[in-house]
Amino acid sequence: MVLADYVFGFAIALVVGLNLYLGPRIESARVAMQWSSNGEPTWYAPKWLAMWGMIAFMAAVRLFIWLASTYAPQHVHGAELGIVLFSLIAAGSHLFVLMKARPTP
Repeated sequence: MVLADYVFGFAIALVVGLNLYLGPRIESARVAMQWSSNGEPTWYAPKWLAMWGMIAFMAAVRLFIWLASTYAPQHVHGAELGIVLFSLIAAGSHLFVLMKARPTP
């Protein structure tokens, strides 16, 4: 799972970099986290949770995958691909949320 761990590490570093770069540019104290089909936000989270909560979420999912692979390997199939896809999707969705939250110039 070395490749998956490299991709996961890169995704975590990307999320931290996005937080440090785009975080100061977000002026509001709350960030829209989900949108309805008509494009309106359905709920908001505090800015700090929207930014840094993603890292905790990613670490928790990675820990869960590791625990499942270690203690119930007969039930785990394709963990490496799952980690890679999860890492890319999580980083991409975090970029989307932060880009929507920053004010348009």
